[in-house]
Amino acid sequence: MIRRPDPVPLRPAGLAAALAQGSRRALARAITLAESTRPEHRALVEQALRLAPPPAVPAVRVAVSGPPGAGKSTFIEALGCTVRAAGRRPAVLAVDPSSPEGGGAILGDKTRMDRLAADPGAFVRPSPSALATGGMSPGTGAAVRLCEAAGFDVILVETVGVGQGETAAAELADLFILLLSPGAGDELQGLKRGIVELADMVVINKADGDMAPLARRMAADYAGALRLLGATRPGGELPPPVMTCSAWAGDGVEAVWRVLETRHRELAAGKGLPARRAARAARGLWRETVEELFRGLQADAGLRRRFRRLEKLLRAGRLDSTAAARNLARHIMKAGGPGRGLS
Repeated sequence: MIRRPDPVPLRPAGLAAALAQGSRRALARAITLAESTRPEHRALVEQALRLAPPPAVPAVRVAVSGPPGAGKSTFIEALGCTVRAAGRRPAVLAVDPSSPEGGGAILGDKTRMDRLAADPGAFVRPSPSALATGGMSPGTGAAVRLCEAAGFDVILVETVGVGQGETAAAELADLFILLLSPGAGDELQGLKRGIVELADMVVINKADGDMAPLARRMAADYAGALRLLGATRPGGELPPPVMTCSAWAGDGVEAVWRVLETRHRELAAGKGLPARRAARAARGLWRETVEELFRGLQADAGLRRRFRRLEKLLRAGRLDSTAAARNLARHIMKAGGPGRGLS
């Protein structure tokens, strides 16, 4: 007789206990609940996290962002395998873009990270972005804490391909890597604003073969430019290191991990790590508030009915999109927000 696995508890105390025991099924189920559009599911996860015992040593939370084509999945798998070889337990949270049409996502990162996904000491979880802003999924912040509660001590977050203004990944990580590839156009475009200012490390990937000299020149250009911007960094921090690697060949990835590990150890030795986590979480408060309101509005049946009526007028050419949006916004503010019967 085939024995079925024990069901995942759906009460906060039971879920917290299962996470503390390192249950991968409980972790996967908890992340699914954290990504749910139902408020009671997300509330259950938050209660379980409050009950879960804190880890003895804070996990290393690393987010990797960058433009499409920079090789983020290949780099994260190479970094995860390096971390695993060092005796650590990595968890990868990979965010895939959702379709603006049907809302679905391919979720192919687990297939691309086949070595890491097959390792029993690692955990790989792809999630749809659900059209959230900033390159993240609405449940990624909770998923990071859930992985930490389940005993994973290095959390690697891969964002969707992002641009200069999409910086949500930096808000939930201790260390934020901007991954770039040589020959991708104007390498220094937008350097004074956005994602580069928040990076704790800039890594030029694909530094192999004919691209190696170009990668080294690009790294030198970034290092020089970042030194000029050093005065604008918070707390007078030193400019972030600029490194090169070839994730495909495995060259330079171990050196990247050593720098990350050293920097995290320095932060954890004093009060720098809690202060950094608190400051970065506060920076994302407004964005998360807007996303929470958006989820609530989407779930409101009355508002959906009004939306469909306005959509018909829009398709018939009797209303433009700006007027329709203004109509919805005024109706929401007059009714007092989602859940108040926005019919």
